[in-house]
Amino acid sequence: MTPLSPAWRRHALLSPVEMGEADRLTIASGTPGIELMESAGRAVADAVARRWPVRPLLVLCGPGNNGGDGFVAARILKERGWPVRLALFGERAALKGDAAMAAERWPERAEPLAVAALDGAALVIDALFGAGLARPIDGTPAEIIAALDERGLPVVAVDVPSGIDGGSGAVRGVAPHGRLTVTFFRRKPGHLLLPGREHCGETLVAPIGTAAAALDRIEPSVVANHPDWWLGAVPWPRPAAHKYSRGHALIAGGAVMTGAARMAARAAMRLGAGLVTVAAPAAAFPVYAAALTGIIVQPADSLDAFRGLLADPRRNAVLIGPGAGTTPATRDKTLAILAARKRVVLDADALTVFADDPAALFAAVSSDCIMTPHEGEFARLFDTAGSKLERARRAAQTSGAVVLLKGSDTVIAAPDGRAAINENAPPDLATAGSGDVLAGMVLALLAQGMPAFPAAAAAVWLHADAARRVGAGLVAEDVIDALPAALAALKARAPEPRKG
Repeated sequence: MTPLSPAWRRHALLSPVEMGEADRLTIASGTPGIELMESAGRAVADAVARRWPVRPLLVLCGPGNNGGDGFVAARILKERGWPVRLALFGERAALKGDAAMAAERWPERAEPLAVAALDGAALVIDALFGAGLARPIDGTPAEIIAALDERGLPVVAVDVPSGIDGGSGAVRGVAPHGRLTVTFFRRKPGHLLLPGREHCGETLVAPIGTAAAALDRIEPSVVANHPDWWLGAVPWPRPAAHKYSRGHALIAGGAVMTGAARMAARAAMRLGAGLVTVAAPAAAFPVYAAALTGIIVQPADSLDAFRGLLADPRRNAVLIGPGAGTTPATRDKTLAILAARKRVVLDADALTVFADDPAALFAAVSSDCIMTPHEGEFARLFDTAGSKLERARRAAQTSGAVVLLKGSDTVIAAPDGRAAINENAPPDLATAGSGDVLAGMVLALLAQGMPAFPAAAAAVWLHADAARRVGAGLVAEDVIDALPAALAALKARAPEPRKG
């Protein structure tokens, strides 16, 4: 899988700068800019007409190309018999280029932008500001955007809701909560990252004639997390498979918070690891042994005993962190795992224990390593400036590990610059133990030989899909129990393996 595989291209996310370059390349190849604007405005008009019956419509237009799209949508809906009014921020005479041309084709007057323009409207198209907004919205546009939410008017956003940064999902000053967002060619990170995703409502991607070949020049490195681009790497068992060929996962169990490692172990087994061993402190050995059936439990009180378990080459993937404790022993075991050059998942306490010296952890990373921090754990190790996407990508490059930064908008970032943003996680996953289950799932895919970046992405997607199948009332253990159904649905998407 490369960033320019067909599946990667389909799910690519373009920053506002990259989208601008795609438009520029399309225009340079012979498509006039006004044609792209006409197609964009028509896509908005079509989306509105499909979802709402005719009703009083107000179109809010800004001074740039986003406003030009709004002029086109307003004209087309008026031609279809809709009662349309248009309010413009700025002077019509000040519009330039394609936006000026689109405004000339609007046959009515443009009202000045004011809160009073909302009176009598039953639906609003927001074409004030696009994804590349450079500063917070203030003044009259801020007042009218705030009034949209106060009045509860349904809003259709052009490209992004005004005020949402298309690259980061951040709110620049204020932004409306849209029912529908119509964007063009490809989505942007801000459509998936919070809080932007909550403001977009349903997001529709409309083709408008942008040249697909532009992606070859842009080489997008960010993608929506979707099975299309990692499904071919999923290690489905073959007829000749046996437990040893499916990998042997090792989990460092804690002495007190034993439930964390136990859930991780169950998740690893459920997702296909051939064998799972939990290395347990002797005092907690009876707890692990009584609770885990089908899972090996080995006593390992000392670092030497743990190294003895690592020495078995069949134990090819290791997880440390869930319930491990922020102790010198956890630090020593983590460094021992990395020195053994096993495939490794570092979670929770195995990250926090290096808060006083992150460089020591990063220097030890030399093989396939996936770090799975939540925001608090991330902040103890990494720079927190910038958007979630920027932070995760920078952390991956700094550490040399794949960084899986958890949340409702989980970002998976690889050291080579690739990144994926997940969007299918239900809020029900915000419960104790769900991260331990995810860590075990990542471990299982690593043990079976799946490359680290797609393994992290696949585990995140399956984790969310299993949770979605459970729904309200979910506890972490339910995700493990729902994995067979999620796996069956995923396998139904996969092409049949070649015979012979």
